This record gives sequence, structure tokens and C-alpha cells, in this order.
Amino acid sequence: MISVHTLVRMAATETGSRTPQAQWRTLSLLNETGPLRLGELATLSRVTQPGMTRLVGQMAQAGLIDRSTDPDDSRAVVLAVTDAGRAELAQWRNELTRTLAPWFDDLDETEWQALHTAAAILDRKTRVTEAAL
Repeated sequence: MISVHTLVRMAATETGSRTPQAQWRTLSLLNETGPLRLGELATLSRVTQPGMTRLVGQMAQAGLIDRSTDPDDSRAVVLAVTDAGRAELAQWRNELTRTLAPWFDDLDETEWQALHTAAAILDRKTRVTEAAL
């Protein structure tokens, strides 16, 4: 897993992105899971609730996520990714792909297949489920 962090760090450096990784992780989680309460999102992101509150405030102000009242508990806030947030996330993922592609140009078919298999296993084993919330 250290390789994944190194790869993401390299990509962020090479793209010149100043956007915090926490923003991409937050958008990815909300995009994958659907709306979440702030506490659930903080837990999944492994950040403190005050830290998530700050990040969510910035992201809501930028139009990347919506905050609404939880229909089951009017004291709680539910967060959802907006169309603008999805578009920004897609653009970031495309930029990452373009940036990282040259690092993998020399892979042969067997190596590509191994990466696809590993990615499918990681996706299956790490998919966020109701039990994780």
C-alpha cells in the first residue's frame, strides 16, 4: 500500500495540484457511497469531526458538495456530492491518468493483466459497505 501512496503523491506533484488529497478522498467516498452524515464521512476518511467540518465547509462553498438536514434526525447533516463535484473528481482522475500513463508505457500484456486483476481484487475487498458505516 505504500506504493499507492507514493504513486498518488508523485501524481499530485507532477500535476502541480494544490488541492488537498482529503478533498479527492471525500468526493470519492461520497460518489461511491451516496449521501453520508458528517460523522460517518469523518470516520471513513479517518479524520476528526472538526477537521471534516472545516473541509466540508470549504467544499460546500466551492459547490462540490451539498449539505442538507437528515430526514430522520433534524439535528444531523447529510452530505452529498454535487454534479460539479462529480465533474471535478472526473477531471482530476483524468488528469491523474494522463500524468501517470507515461510511467506505465513499457508494460507488456501480462503485466497489464496482473494490474487489472490486482485492481479488481482491491476494489472488491475495500468497497465501502453498510457494515463499514
